Amino acid sequence: MRHYVEEVKLKNGARGLFINVPGASVMSTRVQFRGGLRYTKKPELYEIAHVVEHLSFGANSKFKSEFAYESEFTKNGAYHNAWTSDLSIVYETECADFEWDRILELKRLAIAEPRFNEVELNAEKGNVKSELTGYMNDYNRLLWPRLQQAIGENVQNLQERVRTLQNIELKDIREHYHRTHTAKNMRFVISGNLGLRRRHKLLKMLNAWDLKEGERLDIPFDNLHCADPVLIRRKDASNITFGFSFVTPRRLDTACTIAMSCLNHILTGTMSSRIFGEARRRGLVYGMGSSLNLDESKSSWDFDGEVDEENAIELFDLIRSELARVLNGEIDDADLEAAKSYTLGRFQMAAQTVGQLADFYAEEYFKADEIENYQLVPDIVRTVDKTEIIELARELISSGISSLVAVGSCEKSLIIDLASRLKL
Repeated sequence: MRHYVEEVKLKNGARGLFINVPGASVMSTRVQFRGGLRYTKKPELYEIAHVVEHLSFGANSKFKSEFAYESEFTKNGAYHNAWTSDLSIVYETECADFEWDRILELKRLAIAEPRFNEVELNAEKGNVKSELTGYMNDYNRLLWPRLQQAIGENVQNLQERVRTLQNIELKDIREHYHRTHTAKNMRFVISGNLGLRRRHKLLKMLNAWDLKEGERLDIPFDNLHCADPVLIRRKDASNITFGFSFVTPRRLDTACTIAMSCLNHILTGTMSSRIFGEARRRGLVYGMGSSLNLDESKSSWDFDGEVDEENAIELFDLIRSELARVLNGEIDDADLEAAKSYTLGRFQMAAQTVGQLADFYAEEYFKADEIENYQLVPDIVRTVDKTEIIELARELISSGISSLVAVGSCEKSLIIDLASRLKL
């Protein structure tokens, strides 16, 4: 999709990207603040950012309740959402082009002029509790926070997060909001038909957002380390849900990320892949995968899946064998070319809408204030070579930062055994 990117800085210190997609019939907006779970003032208030997010589309200076606001916002089909991570609170909207200014004004009310109250706070604390309690039945959501804890990240697991909800009061909500929702801590990406006249109107409207100046909050830093394997015991678990990571304490750049994407495709991407495909051929596992995940200070090569207890050792022996082959430089030229072709196709398919474009640029911009060069990505894909992939795999596996976490009803000794088979 043809588009043009411009970085803008508002008078109040906020920064963002305008993505002009000529002729687009939809406008998509992302607004981010560094104010996620890691920015709570006290551990006993850990879930406060999540509650602030839930309250974001509630009462404000014009609408007395969430229901009144929601009715007005969605009357022409517009969509909004918000989500919280360890580091971010992000507000998203999409709307038809003909009502972009009305929707942007409603977004301003929600972000810049909320009116927090006890009734909505109590309701949303209940909703968040229900949400987190539901996640406890999702074993993947259970294991990854526990893995983060194991390697030294200062996060809380789901059970700990639920317990903090009872401690959150209205004064805490207001404190967290006013400390994190400031102009210099704000980043935005707006994608749509942004001609010159509309660009001027956008700037005028955004400059009217009444946020105190504040500052861009620093990213929390953790001293990471290798950790012993962890078993989260669930008596009713019929198989083993596992996740393990190899972590390097730096943020990999775009070229490295694309190279690792090609390697993940070779190892776990399809039914013909070297780990997942072979495991399926042997009848060892129904599903597993691998991915590279980045934040501001580290890059994590993550593997996850589910396996029956009687197949676990054979599966992990297969994983170890294939990882060892990569470290030894055994990557077939045909496999690499197929992975590059797949990566290029997926890249082109992932930019068919203004929302997909907004997500593409927001990922790097929100995390590191960097603007991805969309036009260069195909060339980067084509130039990926085996040497680069092998060096990256060696860096991640030899970093000394790793752990395995599993959810199951098995004995801990089995998980210790599985972890030992990942030592390369």
